Amino acid sequence: MAALVAGVDSSTQSCKVVVRDAVTGAPVRSGSARHPEGTEVHPDAWWDALRAAIAAAGGIDDVVAVSVGGQQHGMVCLDEDGAVVRPALLWNDTRSAGAATSLVREAGGGDAAVGARWWAEATGTLPVASVTSAKLRWLADNEPRNAARTAAVCLPHDWLSWRLAGHGPGSGGLDALWTDRSDASGTGYWSPSTGEYLPEVLVRTLGHLPVLPRVLGPLEAGNRTPGGALLGPGAGDNAAAGLGVGASVGDVVVSIGTSGTVFAVADRPTADPSGHVAGFADATGHYLPLVCTLNASRVLDATAALLDVSLDGLTSLALSAPTGAGGLTLVPYFQGERTPNLPDATGSLHGMTLRNFTPAHLARAAVEGIVCSLADGLAALTARGVPAERIILVGGGARSTAVQEAAASVFGLPVLVPEPGEYVAEGAARQAAGVYLGHFPAWRRAGTRTVTARPAPDVLDRYRAAR
Repeated sequence: MAALVAGVDSSTQSCKVVVRDAVTGAPVRSGSARHPEGTEVHPDAWWDALRAAIAAAGGIDDVVAVSVGGQQHGMVCLDEDGAVVRPALLWNDTRSAGAATSLVREAGGGDAAVGARWWAEATGTLPVASVTSAKLRWLADNEPRNAARTAAVCLPHDWLSWRLAGHGPGSGGLDALWTDRSDASGTGYWSPSTGEYLPEVLVRTLGHLPVLPRVLGPLEAGNRTPGGALLGPGAGDNAAAGLGVGASVGDVVVSIGTSGTVFAVADRPTADPSGHVAGFADATGHYLPLVCTLNASRVLDATAALLDVSLDGLTSLALSAPTGAGGLTLVPYFQGERTPNLPDATGSLHGMTLRNFTPAHLARAAVEGIVCSLADGLAALTARGVPAERIILVGGGARSTAVQEAAASVFGLPVLVPEPGEYVAEGAARQAAGVYLGHFPAWRRAGTRTVTARPAPDVLDRYRAAR
């Protein structure tokens, strides 16, 4: 009988569990359950959803290993008995923005530029509202009693792994917490370059040094479930997705969802004082420099609604127009932008003529505008010396053949388009298989195809001139 492994994706919206053949990666079964909405969630809701998703997937009594991938940055505080101190603040909770600004200035003795350099070199990432260190400072400033009660700090996937090992409220066992490099690198108090925690940051944020999870190697087991299955180190969501699509050094993963994400697998850490590139670690022992843009698939949704067509209809319109949309250029900063850092910017349409002011040209301009915006993210990575040899295009927006074609022409690189799937959960399952086998298996994704197109640098040049 084939050995089976399970992978978990505990995301902001839901929990998904997939069971795979450990050697081939062939899917066996899956299940899912919803998470409550909000930017502050009690971790018990994640545990309830995980148990429901496991049940929907037919259980995990027959698997040999499990790994949990999860949303990054979320602050889970435990007291000395292992009970949750307060509901977790998620990555998208922005109340800690002021705390992040204070941390940067303080590190520079009041000089933000000096502070930014310190944070970039020490942690690879500048504090922003999403980063755990900023949330801990907010806790110390606004809820000092809860800060004082906090005996241990962990992340969402750490806590779920710990629960799967049989620990929980009232059990103590704080020394049994573990995490992985990828999620530790998003805390703001662990250094990807040295592989060590930065205790001075914890004291500066929380006011004291709590118990922190052990940081495991890529193929190291943290514990076992009560049923005997190995528990892998887990991973942050982007790192797990990288595992799921089989990204390696030289690959750049471009994800087109509500927001856009551009991240690469690199063989050395990065440090960007501008804050555009977050210098994370990955789940294989390499590094995962990442850039985020704010405007992605919602631009396609808005354009389709304006033209009164479906998303498939928008794709057909875009494909009927020429590359470059006849000189029509859309700068898609509908919600401001993060890369480049223009929070108050708005979208704009340039180069309109009687010839190109048509639904087809506008559809093409919307598609190319999103891709050009993501190309700015790629440029931010390559400016830090990150190699880029091919693009792996994922996310809901990646299903559009017009987006795929535009990506190949604008990036000027081969574009791999995997079959749509649950990349984070599948990456966690691949990690679980690696822990069991002693090496990462080379799972093949059925349906992956490569898209190439004639490079069109003029499209990107015209976009950059417009923005």
